[in-house]
Amino acid sequence: MLDTAIKTQLSAYLEKLQAPIELVASLDDSDAAGQMRELLSDIAALSPLVSVRVDENTDGTDSRKPSFAIGRPGEAARIRFAGIPMGHEFTSLVLALLQTGGHPPKVDAAVIEQIKGLGGNGAGRYRFETYISLSCHNCPDVIQALNLMAVLNPGIESVMIDGALFQDEVSARQIMAVPTVLMNGEPFGQGRMTIEEILAKLDTGAAARDADTLNAKEAYDVLVVGGGPAGSAAAIYAARKGIRTGVVAERFGGQVLDTMAIEISIPVQRTRGPKLAAALEQHVKEYEVDIMNLQRADALVPGDGMHQIRLASGATLKAKTVILATGARWREMNVPGEQEYRGKGVAYCPHCDGPLFKGKRVAVIGGGNSGVEAAIDLAGVVSHVTLIEFDNKLRADAVLQAKLTSLANVTVIVSALSTEVTGDGDKVNGLVYQDRTSGTTRRIDLDGIFVQIGLLPNTDWLKGTLALSPRGEIEIDARGETSLPGVFAAGDATTVPYKQIIIAMGDGAKASLSAFDHLIRSPAPSSAIASADPKQTAGSDSE
Repeated sequence: MLDTAIKTQLSAYLEKLQAPIELVASLDDSDAAGQMRELLSDIAALSPLVSVRVDENTDGTDSRKPSFAIGRPGEAARIRFAGIPMGHEFTSLVLALLQTGGHPPKVDAAVIEQIKGLGGNGAGRYRFETYISLSCHNCPDVIQALNLMAVLNPGIESVMIDGALFQDEVSARQIMAVPTVLMNGEPFGQGRMTIEEILAKLDTGAAARDADTLNAKEAYDVLVVGGGPAGSAAAIYAARKGIRTGVVAERFGGQVLDTMAIEISIPVQRTRGPKLAAALEQHVKEYEVDIMNLQRADALVPGDGMHQIRLASGATLKAKTVILATGARWREMNVPGEQEYRGKGVAYCPHCDGPLFKGKRVAVIGGGNSGVEAAIDLAGVVSHVTLIEFDNKLRADAVLQAKLTSLANVTVIVSALSTEVTGDGDKVNGLVYQDRTSGTTRRIDLDGIFVQIGLLPNTDWLKGTLALSPRGEIEIDARGETSLPGVFAAGDATTVPYKQIIIAMGDGAKASLSAFDHLIRSPAPSSAIASADPKQTAGSDSE
């Protein structure tokens, strides 16, 4: 099951085990069960601290076959994999083995204590079931967070379920997006979630405690709003000037976390979004930057030399200068039925959710590169793809269009205005569109709809505060300055052309240098600025 290179690498990891662990398998006669048996045997052969046992008797609570649990001998296992955790989930398997075997996790001590304290108020046990696809790049974050919680707290169980392997169960529970998390049989969450986000939903008093802590913070010289490529670069350049720097972000990493493949981040030839986001966060943490994650900005209150950022939690942060780097989000169709069936057939990530529609009929909305790439990707999984484009022709690169037209199970419809998503109350069953040439209204029977029609800037909360373009982008000049003195902006939320990661990073650095220049030229510079190294000028790149 595992090749020699992976075995060698895994053997080195298993040397970190501090206690025996047991892999308990529940198998049937399927090919997948045979592969699972081979995988577990390979793992056990790599360490004397790992043993394998096949459990022939199931009590019905975990009757999924094939599946296996990871636990300590003589103790009830609290981590289970229903499916073969390869692909993106192989790291989840390795971490589960190590953490069950006593290897300490790389998590803040405060987070560990918060996990251990869950259930102390008599709330009872938490049993999480997470439906994933092995091609989903967001799913491992959720699985790894819940598995760690199960290791640290005996009142928590975590089960990973491969939707492609348990399709009958997926259909019965109407799982149409991954990751989908159930807690004690009820919907808990959908989409990428960090361990902090999960804890925030379980620990209801955490938000109020966080708000009190944030309100007590001193004013920043530079406060960056947003934790994507632009915000990260801005924070690094500000911190390198020796001034008080903070980053407040709804989700550190931003839209990069949802990007499957990145191939134009010079000099890195190719990487994955979550990996780049983790690298950005690690780079920022190398400096004295106050990172405030999972905090959504609700309002910018301009001031004379001191601005305020009001957060959804009720807290308020103060700063001499502000850099807005809130990025963008996927554009929605904004038609009846889209929100009602979001996660019930309406999806935005073909890589993540595509495997759930194996053998079914789907539509892709959008004829640009993203839409055509999604249609090509899905055509290898589903029975048929209908690509819907508003314009009278596709806008994707010629090479992509050529590949698309070569596929027998793809239909392209142009000059079509999507007008409604239809469903049976539980899931999508079709799409209504208007032929823009004839004016005729038509309907397509579908099981899923993948929306790929571009981006919208995350600037709704800024309307009426500073100048925005007709598209809602923050208007900036060549220095990243907005219409408000002391407020700068960078990245996909701005009017800068070409929304690219490398451009966002450069603009984040530029906005930060402009903010520093603004501070040193202000009438009352902070003590940090007054004592800054004179060689660290606004244009210096020598630090």
